[in-house]
Amino acid sequence: MESAQQAESAGFGNLPSSPFKQSLADAMRFWERKRVIYNLVLIGVVVVWILVTWPHFRPAMHWFSLLQLIVLGLIANALYCAAYFVDIPMQISGDGADWRRWRWALWTLGMLLAFLLTNYWISDEIYPFVN
Repeated sequence: MESAQQAESAGFGNLPSSPFKQSLADAMRFWERKRVIYNLVLIGVVVVWILVTWPHFRPAMHWFSLLQLIVLGLIANALYCAAYFVDIPMQISGDGADWRRWRWALWTLGMLLAFLLTNYWISDEIYPFVN
């Protein structure tokens, strides 16, 4: 009888928490707040490139270019999600407390990589071919 009452009281909002669910919630709190900064930095890179080299980029400004930028932004955000594949197992491991103090380093390295890839893509793949 008690087990039936316990099963009923464990409704959708009261699911028993597991280490994975706790780690996922913690990872989402950490990474999703920083996603805004990530997107603003990458948008800033694109805007600076366009403003600094405006006469050169003027012919490339059309709807198809906007669609390409949107797709590249979606790809960048999909790659941002790769951090979860590192963060969650590290939290569940025995060094979870240490990891939570140092995971900002992974964010910083990922942000630097995204910054460099964005600059490379613009300077090598887009800039030379714009007439």
